[in-house]
Amino acid sequence: MTQAPTVSAEQGGQMTHREVLEALSGLLLAMFVAMLSSTIVSNALPTIVDDLEGSQTGYTWVVVATMLAMTATTPIWGKFADLFDKKLLVQSALVIFSAGSLVAGFAPSMEVLIGARVIQGLGVGGLTALVQVVIATMVSPRERGRYSGYIGAVFALATVSGPLVGGVLVDTVGWRWCFFAGLPVAALAFVVLQKTLRLPVVKRDVSIDYLGAFLLVGGVSILLIWVSLGGQNFDWISATSGLLVVGAIAVIAAAIHVEANVAKDPVIPLRLFKDRTLTLATIASVLIGVAMFGSTVYLSLYFQRAKDMSPTEAGLMSICMVGGLLVSSILSGRIISRTGVWKRWLVGGMVLVILGLGLLSTIDAGTPLWRTGAFMAVLGLGLGATMQNLVLAVQNTIALADMGAGSSVVAFFRSLGGSVGIAALGAVLAHQVSDSVKTGLTELVAKNPELASAVGHQTGGIPDVSGMPAPIRAIFESAFGDATGHIFLVALPFAVGALVAVLLIKEVPLRTSVKREDELVGEVSPATPQQQR
Repeated sequence: MTQAPTVSAEQGGQMTHREVLEALSGLLLAMFVAMLSSTIVSNALPTIVDDLEGSQTGYTWVVVATMLAMTATTPIWGKFADLFDKKLLVQSALVIFSAGSLVAGFAPSMEVLIGARVIQGLGVGGLTALVQVVIATMVSPRERGRYSGYIGAVFALATVSGPLVGGVLVDTVGWRWCFFAGLPVAALAFVVLQKTLRLPVVKRDVSIDYLGAFLLVGGVSILLIWVSLGGQNFDWISATSGLLVVGAIAVIAAAIHVEANVAKDPVIPLRLFKDRTLTLATIASVLIGVAMFGSTVYLSLYFQRAKDMSPTEAGLMSICMVGGLLVSSILSGRIISRTGVWKRWLVGGMVLVILGLGLLSTIDAGTPLWRTGAFMAVLGLGLGATMQNLVLAVQNTIALADMGAGSSVVAFFRSLGGSVGIAALGAVLAHQVSDSVKTGLTELVAKNPELASAVGHQTGGIPDVSGMPAPIRAIFESAFGDATGHIFLVALPFAVGALVAVLLIKEVPLRTSVKREDELVGEVSPATPQQQR
């Protein structure tokens, strides 16, 4: 009988709504600062690259560096959540993120900035994985829809306020404050977590899979370096490309061997993939990551370079997509919590994602803003009904003891898809813009020789179109507009693949306890004889 309160606490089923909200407050602040780190910088990137004399490759790597570090370390953080104090881990991730933000804010060059973004990514990887895990240990899958509105609201707030605040900071005090702005939020999250988060510490034998973690990080990093730099720093068909591909395959294969046969407690337990829901959700997550992150991250560049909007104005445009995301996230979460039925929302969400990407593939420099905004809203509606509910479907089937590893697997593969998508589609964008600009400028000089001097200054980088002569400016705007529409078209097949994976997932009723029935039976049965005595 003395063990009963402990079991109840771990299940979280006896926590009142107020207790859950108090514990959730610090987690939501941590989630907010993680999301803010990317959104607040998005509209500042063109200015940052100009100021630090970077290039299109540098622009891509400022984004990819964070995604790379976040992706490679997410499963490690998730595994740590199954082994160590979750609150301490979340607070550690906040400290790492803050250190990276300080270095980024004072960065004197693109190289230092990219390195700082790697440090930020380590912290963001922890926050991304751990917040979902901690919430899953407090609230049952059936009840989680009740709180998804709060999560959706934080996501919307970070996504909308980030670009707006970032745009205002760039236009007033400078882009460096985009990195400093998250520090007070991180500090507040740390303090709130210290006061409100109370989780039972389940002690168990700890066996850290250092070799598996090292190989996993190495293999993913080599893969992303190949995808990011291929076609720009070296040809796709070249000795360098071949070495990177062979290296990535070899290291990833070694990681799989270690996880399957060597590691006592692997970072990614391969036995989890015996579960059909987790396997299909993983496939869908990779494809959604490519389609969503890979295409939408360049919308800010489109608004500033193809439509000549300020960073603040570009930030306002993000409200269109986030508004749709917030509405569908709250609505689907509430209805799923009430009915326990979730698959139809996943399928409907993916259909809207495909529709939104298809519509956005038609945009160019001449597309009216209202039309682009409507297309973004459709995509947002689809993403809101898909992202959270895909994680929910997985958490509904895995054991509490594997909650950290299982939840982080989905986040890991979504981030991996996003990293590959950002790098690959960024390369497509850069290549198409470069070709279009080169062709356009050559034709322009042939017809107007007097513009040769002005054209000669437009070499490399991501230029500010506002100060260009009208004929040259039109060429750059047209190039960025056409290329942005093209990358949405490239992303479309990946979204279709995600829909197929979602359709194959078998719907399982949401459980009403944090633990699975087999776990609860295993706890209750041994206690019965003692209770009878």
